[in-house]
This record gives sequence, C-alpha cells and structure tokens, in this order.
Amino acid sequence: MRRRFAVLVCAKLLLISHQALAWNANGHQIVGAIADEMLTGNAKQQVATILNVNLRTAGPWLDCVKSVHRFADGTFHYVVEPAFEEPCKPFASAHPVMQQYVKRNFFQCSYLSKRKDDDGKEYQEEMGCHNTHHFDDVAIQRDHFDRNFQGTNDHDIVAAITAAMAVLLERPSPPPFKIADKREALFVLAHLVGDLHQPLHVGAVYLDKDGKLVDPDVTHTIDPATETVGGNAIRDTGKNFHGDWDAPPTGFKVEDALDLLPLAKAVPLDNAALEEWSTAWATDTLKVAPQAFAGANFVKNPDDWAIMFADHAAYVQKGDEIKRQQMAKAGARLAHILNRIWP
Repeated sequence: MRRRFAVLVCAKLLLISHQALAWNANGHQIVGAIADEMLTGNAKQQVATILNVNLRTAGPWLDCVKSVHRFADGTFHYVVEPAFEEPCKPFASAHPVMQQYVKRNFFQCSYLSKRKDDDGKEYQEEMGCHNTHHFDDVAIQRDHFDRNFQGTNDHDIVAAITAAMAVLLERPSPPPFKIADKREALFVLAHLVGDLHQPLHVGAVYLDKDGKLVDPDVTHTIDPATETVGGNAIRDTGKNFHGDWDAPPTGFKVEDALDLLPLAKAVPLDNAALEEWSTAWATDTLKVAPQAFAGANFVKNPDDWAIMFADHAAYVQKGDEIKRQQMAKAGARLAHILNRIWP
C-alpha cells in the first residue's frame, strides 16, 4: 500500500506543488539575495548562526517541504521528485526536520483538493494545513486586506508570517501554527515574505460559467464552481496561468538579483508595529493583483478557464515590470523585518 501511494504521489507532485507555489525556486533565491545584501551586520550574523546558510539558499525551503507527504499508514515521508529537487539539495540532511514540521502542521485545518486518477475518476486529496500557509484568495474587487473577506482564514499567509516573527522574537508560536524554533521560523519567513508579494497569492478571480467576474463577498460564501484556485484553474496559451506568475521576469536569472537592489533600497521602511506589517503588505499586493488580470477575457472550459489578451506581448512586458517591483519589495521587506528584530 505504501509503495502504491508513493507512486501516485510522484505522479501528482507537479500539480500539487503548483497549487501553492509563489515565485519558483529562482524567484525565492532572488528575493533572498536582495535581502542578504540589505541586512545589518547583526542581522546577517544571526541568520548565519541560526540557519547556517544565507537567505538566498534558504528561500526555497518551504516549497521543498511540499515533497513531504502523508502515506496511507499515517506516516510522513520526503519523496524526492527530480524536477523540484535541485534547490532542495542543501537541505538533504534535514528531511526528518521537514517531516516533523509537516506532521505538526498538517491537521489544524482540512485542505482538500480535487484530483483525477489515471482512469479519470475524481477524488478529494487531503493536502495538509501547512500548504494553506502560502496564500490568500481575496477577490480582486477588494482594495485592502481584511480578515472578514472571503478567501482568508486564521492559517493563511498573513497569519503565518506574523507567527514566524513571533517565534523569532522569542514568543510562543501562536495557534494554529506549531513552529518549533527560530530555525523553522526563519525558514518560513524567508519563503513566505516572497510569497506575499506574488499577486496571485493574495488576489484571486472568481468566475461564472460565462467567464464573468463574480464577487464572493456579496453572498458571503464561495461557490466552488467559481474558484480558480489562485489562477491554477486558468490556462494562458495552454500553460498554467499561476505558474506564469511564479516565474521571474523574462530572462532574469538569480545572478541578476542585485540589479533590483536600487528598487529595493527605495522601498520605504514601515513605521507601524511589526505585527501589523504582513497585513499592510497584503493590502499592498492586493492593490497590484488586478493588474495581473487587466484587459483579460475568460472562456469556460470543461475543467478550467482560458484567459486571453488583446496584445499578449504587451501584457507579458507589463507583467515583467510588475514582477521586478514585487521581488524588490519582497527582498527589502524581508530585510526590514530581520533588521527590526536584530538591529
């Protein structure tokens, strides 16, 4: 039974990982590299002591955790998937730590995802509550983040960032999160601050059968038939629309990260209480999110929606500009947090 389950997990890992992946591994390394450059001397020393790697290396850790799966016998194991493993190699000796992290944070909520087996039969797969820490799904009609809006919850990305900061401040891990120590907290933070700035990880579109926007906050409930799963149920010229937004700007490599440093250094320092920062930044990203759908038309397919733009090349060019701005913000704000904690 375990062997059969492991085979199924490997077959579905690509789809599962895309569901909650913001910026791909290169994107998270770019964000981390910017933050590394902006740390105070004390903060840089604290990061090195706690993680034994820099933030550039640490950035993908929480996506590597997605390779941990719950097997049919209730145990948790790391399943190596070559397509995702390269940025995870620095953490090869830490698979038991990842397994314990998933086990501790798996059951606080039920996160079901619709799947099809090899015969085309649909079933619901339990993804684990830890995967919900990466995102919110606030309708793009909203212009600010509010916990009363549909698509938010107490185990979302905004709450997860605040929880990780609490542990770094030597406070208890607030429920429902179970973050064991500063090392886990810093790995979580290094990843999720990047996620928070990917527009499709905060803002979402809800669509009817005619491809028209619907507003879940009018009815105060989400109709599952209208969910686009953070853009994963949208196809752009046959490709996963969410995946397009996970990628760095066209042709932009990790080695180019510091080209964004001038933009990052221009990001103003937030003077509010540290605990308010993730909410404020979610609002900032939510204001950007409509631009990811600007000028789009949607057509309903049997299992998803197709998205179309009048001038696709111009749309990609604008998207690349947004990605640069958002990555620069993410790197700067990750550094701002750590510099505030360890001035």
